[in-house]
Amino acid sequence: MPESLLVRGGRVVDATGERAADVLIEAGVVVAVEPGLHGDETLDAAGCVVAPGLVDLHTHLREPGHEEAETIETGARAAARGGFTAVVAMPNTEPAQDDPAVVAAVLAAGARSTCDVRAAGCITRGRRGTDLAPMGELHALGVRVFTDDGACVESAAMMRRALEYAGSLPGAVVAQHAEDAALCEGGHMHEGEWSSRLGIPGRPAVAEVSVVARDCLLAELTGTPVHFLHVSTEGAIALIRDAKQRGLPVTAEAAPHHFTLTDAECASFDPMFKVHPPLRSAADVAAVKIGLADGTIDAIATDHAPHAPETKERPFEEAPPGMLGLETALGLTLTELVEPGVVSLSDALALLSWRPAAVAGLVDHGGPVAPGRPAHLVVFDPAATWTVDPARLASKARNTPYPGRTLTGRVRHTLRAGEPVVIDGEAQR
Repeated sequence: MPESLLVRGGRVVDATGERAADVLIEAGVVVAVEPGLHGDETLDAAGCVVAPGLVDLHTHLREPGHEEAETIETGARAAARGGFTAVVAMPNTEPAQDDPAVVAAVLAAGARSTCDVRAAGCITRGRRGTDLAPMGELHALGVRVFTDDGACVESAAMMRRALEYAGSLPGAVVAQHAEDAALCEGGHMHEGEWSSRLGIPGRPAVAEVSVVARDCLLAELTGTPVHFLHVSTEGAIALIRDAKQRGLPVTAEAAPHHFTLTDAECASFDPMFKVHPPLRSAADVAAVKIGLADGTIDAIATDHAPHAPETKERPFEEAPPGMLGLETALGLTLTELVEPGVVSLSDALALLSWRPAAVAGLVDHGGPVAPGRPAHLVVFDPAATWTVDPARLASKARNTPYPGRTLTGRVRHTLRAGEPVVIDGEAQR
């Protein structure tokens, strides 16, 4: 690496505001932010926004166990190309991340990658919902997010025990996949008008709403933070809004597909549109946008869920749920939320960067872009347009629901601790 690196000519946007400034970096740390600086090497940021690196609370990297779909290396490369400098790797791997040895291996592989990979730990052993995972041991390795994602903690008693235990672990947050399995049994898409038309068994909104209602009450009872993963329904968002107004320690995230797509997409019977929780009604999509705009929803999280191509080529009801998200999240946010005026550019970056960093306790990420801070940065052109081409994605998988879609806003450079891991849109390793 050069002795100093200059990011020149950009518009810096972070939680403190925005200003035209160069950013000078030495030894992985920002040393100056002002116009007219000089460095040994330069990255051009003319016409671009320079911001704290994006942070994803919800990434499936599939390693260990399903490396045919994604690996930590390929997923981290996709994250970097999407502008993310940190991701939280979900624990529904095989074996699951309920064992300190598995978590340590994930962290070690992440340390060698182009993105800061943090491991989430399971709430229960094997994500089976019957016995608590060794949360204290996982916490000692640096785990701060505990979740059985892909499975809901069905038992109220077990969820209460998890919250009480997590309450003794500094910075720990329990994240819930809020879908009552009994209510969703046999369902493959949102239960509503379209599922009735298509004859596809549905997953009702009440499956999400009922779990959110229960866990808001448990957050109130225990005082331990609860984070709701990929909220998708108008009813759940209303409950979270009320809980926040009452001062309860709850946070929530929404995935881009839940503010860009509706259940009507399933009329094609294309498994690319199968995801859990499912694509919802237009009213639910509108509620997600309102929740993002008014602060009810704290973060945009990708729920990046790669699958090997042959699995997504099965019939709709046999295909696994999930979509890619890391490389399209910024463009979808700018195109669907910022351009129409749903949120400002600064608020969009808050949802993608410093607010998710705060939820996960990632103190080195999320900014501000200021002297003394680690140089985890994204540089993107907010006016550039591009067309999603599955063949050009960095992920091993190709299951994006957006092929051929034109998006506004594209990552130009990504810096991890001052190292340019993406330059002019191309991964450097």
